[in-house]
Amino acid sequence: MEPNRAFHEAPLPLFAPAPSSAGDEAPLAGAASVACGTRPPSYIADHRARLRERFMQGGAAAMPDYELLELVLFRAIPRQDVKPLARRLLDRFGDFNRVLSAPPARLAEVSGLGPAVLQELKIVEAAAQRLARSRVMHRPVLTSWDALLDYCHTAMAHGEIEQFRVLYLDRKNVLIADEEQARGTVDHVPVYPREIMRRALELSASALILVHNHPSGDPTPSQADIGMTNRIVAAAEVMGIAVHDHLIIGRSRELSFRSEGLL
Repeated sequence: MEPNRAFHEAPLPLFAPAPSSAGDEAPLAGAASVACGTRPPSYIADHRARLRERFMQGGAAAMPDYELLELVLFRAIPRQDVKPLARRLLDRFGDFNRVLSAPPARLAEVSGLGPAVLQELKIVEAAAQRLARSRVMHRPVLTSWDALLDYCHTAMAHGEIEQFRVLYLDRKNVLIADEEQARGTVDHVPVYPREIMRRALELSASALILVHNHPSGDPTPSQADIGMTNRIVAAAEVMGIAVHDHLIIGRSRELSFRSEGLL
């Protein structure tokens, strides 16, 4: 063996990839990460610090979707550049809101997205929905209509299948329950007036607001929507329960049956 041969071996690559059992993008490894312990390389740390500072100074309005998504991904992937994954997610789903609300199975199809990222995205989605819901629950709905619309859009506007919700109100029009009645397909959801009335009686509700989404993005009601609404209104009248409105939530706007003269 040559003397001092070890000192002539080829050097290790600076950023050799490390295996990741979680399926998320692999953290940086090799000499840089060894030298820094668990810290990311300085150029990544500096980028993260700049984004966080901009967010704290200007809020979400100061950041495009891909940077806001990066901030979410930082927690799940602590030692790697997350810009490529953020770009792949936006290319696949279109915008920040649709990324958060995408079904887990579809998110898992994106290269580099493993359980840690999936959990982080769903935690943020749940937090947004809970915050929006807290602004309308146990409050008079008719005097906080804008907050109600915000909540409905947060919860339903970007869903890929139809959902039908019923908002149950007491005698003072305070929202006492918000319940998903049914889920369906991309263009149909089965709704049973008898089940809605049974639940209204259990809650001692005096009024209802019906809400469902159109995954197509267009909130224009179909004949099936109109017919289903009329059946629910007829059943409610028998029970002495008012139906204040039926809202169809589209991607960027909503339609009110009452405002359109359909109720």
